[in-house]
Amino acid sequence: MGGLMPARAATLVRSSFERPLVFVVDRDTRATLRPAALGALAQVDKAIRRARVARPGATVPLDVNVSRQRIRDYATKLGARYDAAPRDARLALHGVRPVAIPARVGRHLREPATGLAIRKALAGNVRTPIRLSFVLTKPDVRFAEFKKAIVIMRSSNRLLLWNDVRLLRTFQVATGRAEYPTPLGDYEIVTKQKDPWWYPPPSPWATDSKPVPPGPGNPLGTRWMGLSAPYVGIHGTPDAASIGYSASHGCIRMRIPDAEWLFAHVDVGTPVLIVAR
Repeated sequence: MGGLMPARAATLVRSSFERPLVFVVDRDTRATLRPAALGALAQVDKAIRRARVARPGATVPLDVNVSRQRIRDYATKLGARYDAAPRDARLALHGVRPVAIPARVGRHLREPATGLAIRKALAGNVRTPIRLSFVLTKPDVRFAEFKKAIVIMRSSNRLLLWNDVRLLRTFQVATGRAEYPTPLGDYEIVTKQKDPWWYPPPSPWATDSKPVPPGPGNPLGTRWMGLSAPYVGIHGTPDAASIGYSASHGCIRMRIPDAEWLFAHVDVGTPVLIVAR
């Protein structure tokens, strides 16, 4: 400001101070903030008085009045706007085909560091872009690779076995009746049993029922593939007439030969996605 009249120097300093702060969020995103939005007030007249008595070439500080609380509040708003929760890798459906959704790293703004950067930029009348600093948060599930997956269409009473993007087989099944619906959601096979025993579940419909050993009268047929949904599984049934209907107490019934084929082609850990359609 050397060589300028005080009024002209004050105008230029005010104009310089009112330039917005620029925040670099990421490669594609920037945000701006005008000092007035924080109530920041530069003591321009005080700086001009100092400059008039300073030696030539001296750097004269520009005092700035600003509420630290308002800066902290603004940093909190930035965090609320640009924080992102981590996303676990998972399976999702594209139509009725399962696809792997990759994991995403989350981020959380370092709010104290952001507040400090704002104060320094205002105090030094510096408008170099401020790159926001984030703490990265990792997802719990990082990979969702699968070789095979089962999709059960509850309303259609169909079971689809997928091998990556290829549909291997489609089966007619029976699902739960209205009062005992097959649960919707994402599950997996957690147990496999040949020639299983049937044990009555803790449900009113099974009151006073006795366990049934393997054999022709077993309601589970010859194969049981238990899901991570409690007391729900895929199994064979001697009641082939129920296939294609909502007839079970929540389980997925298959014709006995179909259940035996499926049992031989899936493993514990195979994802099972049950949808309403």
